Amino acid sequence: MEPVIDTTNKPMKNIDDPELSLRWSARLSLTSRILAVNIVAIALLAGSLFYLDNYRDELTDERLSQARLQTHIIGDSLSLQTPENRKNLLIGFAQNLESRLRLYDKTGAKIADSFELAEPTYRFRDPETQTWQKDVARTLDQSIEFVVLSKPITEFAEPVDDIVSSWPELRTLSEGQQTNSAVRYAPDRTPVIIAASRLPSNGEVLLLTSNARDITRIVRAERSNVVLVIFLTAIVSILLSLFLARTIVRPIRKLARAAVRVRLGRAPEITVPRMPGRRDEIGQLARALADMSGALRYRIDATEAFAADVSHEIKNPLASLRSALESLDRVDDPDLRKQLLDIANDDVRRIDRLINDISEASRVDAELARTKFEKVDIGKMLDQLLAAREQRDTNESVKIAFARPGRGVATIMGDDDRLERVFSNILDNAVSFSPEDGLIEILATPDADKVVIQVSDAGPGIAKEQRQNIFKRFHSDRPAGEAFGKHSGLGLAIAKTIIEGHEGTIEVIDRPDGQKGACFEIRLPKAPVT
Repeated sequence: MEPVIDTTNKPMKNIDDPELSLRWSARLSLTSRILAVNIVAIALLAGSLFYLDNYRDELTDERLSQARLQTHIIGDSLSLQTPENRKNLLIGFAQNLESRLRLYDKTGAKIADSFELAEPTYRFRDPETQTWQKDVARTLDQSIEFVVLSKPITEFAEPVDDIVSSWPELRTLSEGQQTNSAVRYAPDRTPVIIAASRLPSNGEVLLLTSNARDITRIVRAERSNVVLVIFLTAIVSILLSLFLARTIVRPIRKLARAAVRVRLGRAPEITVPRMPGRRDEIGQLARALADMSGALRYRIDATEAFAADVSHEIKNPLASLRSALESLDRVDDPDLRKQLLDIANDDVRRIDRLINDISEASRVDAELARTKFEKVDIGKMLDQLLAAREQRDTNESVKIAFARPGRGVATIMGDDDRLERVFSNILDNAVSFSPEDGLIEILATPDADKVVIQVSDAGPGIAKEQRQNIFKRFHSDRPAGEAFGKHSGLGLAIAKTIIEGHEGTIEVIDRPDGQKGACFEIRLPKAPVT
């Protein structure tokens, strides 16, 4: 699978969360991990095959216990019969139990055999004549026995000399042990049950053998059912895993490719899929990425526009400065040279002012994002600002009237210095447009969950079609007669950015009293009551 994310050549600081990092599975794809998790569950289900081996051992042990009991009962019955009746009784028991019964005297010689007295009740099957399915079943039996480390079982073979000493099960009988049993495998790997019992009356020994093919048949039938269930479960699990991977991996891969395109910027308008039909975590991720890319695109566009505006605004004073400096070499008149130097000085001051305001405007967003807001009493802050302006004689001949609210009534959460800059810019703007001896009125009042601050001047006012433009960068519409280049046109733009960073709004409205002039209205969220 080809990668969907290109790595950057620039080194980046490692900020991986240890709790989210992967170790041994770091190189596996998400699809592989989903399949692996489900396959592990299937493997646990496959472990039931090994349980069937224990089930077979339990069946065999139960059959051995029954065989010992049967030989004990048959031995007691035979000890009570005459030699003539023993043969009929031996044949009857053998046919009913589907077994082979042999009787040995105290010297170890065989004196009776049900297979010699009547038709054999079972026959061993030659594996060479059986179908390939039986070969597969036997191979599976051997594989499971090897995996679970089953105790080895010897193969059954009829002794050449059918005497007591040829049977290990008979040699272990003693006076203190009246019965014994064992299991061996027939040629087709079906269990052969062997049980022996010593007759209490005359020391004779009874041997029972039977081919318990039903045990193998039961275990293999159960194993076939389990294998079928595992096979069907595996198919369903793999299909569900692929479906799950499709619903998770494909949209994530699509989002990753879109994120790469956004980073590389290869298209003028890149759309990150929002996936509105998905209400799960991936849908939330898609919408978050779409919003993030939209905000990023807005910031990029704003930065590009800002850079273009800065370039345009700086070119004007630079052109004027260059023209003045180039003319100095060609002018001999002292008054004209002084005039050119004054122009150059004004242009230098204008460039310096532009650079300072541009620097302030460019970093205000970042600083607001890092600033920890605290409670700010708007009334107290404006009192301090107005007092400082009086000391610096910033208001010229204009008077400012402030209807101070009660202490703590107009309190917001914010950055005191930044908010002070907002109102300083607005007051500077109001003073520049106010007539001589004009009046600027400031009103701060609470309104539901907001604090409303209105700054009204007695100037010419602002036309409604221009009320949005004045907050644009480098917009300057100064009063007639004011020196050109005295203002950068960034003051109100900075004020709007700061207010919006405080989740507030700023706009120009008509004066509430209907008088001539402009009114700046600022709405900020009220600080929560603690």
